[in-house]
Amino acid sequence: MLSHQQARAFYDRFGARQDRQGFYEDAALAELIAHGAWEQAASVVELGCGTGRLAERLLAQHLPAAARYLGVDLSSTMVELARRRLARFGERAAVRRLDGTPEIDLPAASCDRFLSTYVLDLLPLDEVEKVLSEAHRLLVPGGLLALAGLSPGTTLASRLVSRLWSAVHALRPSLVGGCRPLAVRPLLGGDRWRIIHHRVVTPWGIPSEVLIAARRG
Repeated sequence: MLSHQQARAFYDRFGARQDRQGFYEDAALAELIAHGAWEQAASVVELGCGTGRLAERLLAQHLPAAARYLGVDLSSTMVELARRRLARFGERAAVRRLDGTPEIDLPAASCDRFLSTYVLDLLPLDEVEKVLSEAHRLLVPGGLLALAGLSPGTTLASRLVSRLWSAVHALRPSLVGGCRPLAVRPLLGGDRWRIIHHRVVTPWGIPSEVLIAARRG
């Protein structure tokens, strides 16, 4: 696994090139948008906002005009890119840099959508659990957790791709940006979350898990 410092350095260098990953991410993001009931959202928090590409799409096409968005990211480069990209939305959108911990400086029950894409697959399992706990703290009862990330494959081709990806990650994590296939659904406790939608999509043979769950009261 990459340390927080290594991950920050990698994504500071990577910058706007992150948007080139759309060839395998876009199918998962479209699935997330289709099932996230964004038109009913009032407050969105995104962990790992990257360049702000997904946030821009949500704010421009799917969120109500009164909805507010907060994006946070570990990388100062990503934060700056996202701020520039979202500047046209004025006070509707804000972006902050995280210090490396999953805790976000907001009171409990601050949002009705908690969004994170291609972030949990970068984190060790103990930090994934912390992110899920933080999402549970920040969401109002009934609020939606919306996740997408690299996952184990479900078809012959995607299983081969995920095994190869995992092997490269084990040898040199930086070659794959520190990310590896991770199945998130088994990590969601039934006492805290109710699964609304779950699917693995495999564009170009690269498997991504899409998961939407409602916070139980």
